Amino acid sequence: MKTFSAKESEVKRAWYVVDLEGQTVGRAATQIATLLRGKHKPTYTPHVDTGDYVVCVNADKVEFTGRKLEQKEYNRHSGYPGGLKSIGAAELLDKAPEQVITYAVQGMLPKNKLGRKMLKKLKVYAGDEHPHQAQQPETFEL
Repeated sequence: MKTFSAKESEVKRAWYVVDLEGQTVGRAATQIATLLRGKHKPTYTPHVDTGDYVVCVNADKVEFTGRKLEQKEYNRHSGYPGGLKSIGAAELLDKAPEQVITYAVQGMLPKNKLGRKMLKKLKVYAGDEHPHQAQQPETFEL
């Protein structure tokens, strides 16, 4: 018996629509990251991007558990001394709800070129409309 190794040219990619209304951020992000990586497929290969495209809608209706909405902070640094910038979860959810999901999923993907390539297959929208009807995406229940 030989070990199967997927090739980039042989990968078949599907499109999924995920409705985030009423979903918890972390629990939804784990399943989205699994779809992006391709771990739900029998042809999964760790060093090849075998994942599917994921379109997330209603990102503004996502929920946090506990007191995370008041306490959680997202940090970034400019690279200069004293260049730490912080924004609270509630403020980011109002300002750019797409970023909340993107940051959560990004933390669950590999931290290399492959992970950055996988993240490009994630499309997040605040409302319930998306411009990917031509790809005929299937609905994915979380």
